Amino acid sequence: MKTLSLVRHAKSSWKLDLPDALRPLNKRGLKDAAKMSSYLKALHFKPDFLIASNAERAKHTAKIFIDTLNLAPDICKFTHELYDFSGSYVMLHIKECPNHVNHLVVFGHNHAITHIANTLGDKYIDNVPTCGVVTINFDVLQWQAIKKGITTQFLFPKGLNN
Repeated sequence: MKTLSLVRHAKSSWKLDLPDALRPLNKRGLKDAAKMSSYLKALHFKPDFLIASNAERAKHTAKIFIDTLNLAPDICKFTHELYDFSGSYVMLHIKECPNHVNHLVVFGHNHAITHIANTLGDKYIDNVPTCGVVTINFDVLQWQAIKKGITTQFLFPKGLNN
């Protein structure tokens, strides 16, 4: 069984005049990332491997999850290829994941995250909000074999009690 969790980066700031890839998280983003990762920790969320866009907002979101979930920092690979809004490179990285990894978490951007959640999951999601988490299970042994899976979780910050 393979489990894929898709995380859209937390809310970012537009206050600074920076290139898109360098935009940091804003206060709400920091709060939401801490809230979501704490909630997942209470659910014993333990991924084997993480991949993330190297855009600042996605990196920071991933790092908050890594710290909160008490994961080793080297569990995550940051790559410019996941600074992808269509989902084609994200899907490529998912399919190329080593088969010893059973639970993969991807930190990325919309529209890629929503598109992949709808392509691979069995429940339609209109929009994965910032810091939203979608988990999909696949009854396969190899990442290359994933097709349509079962969406087991769709969490978003506003949907959690404060």
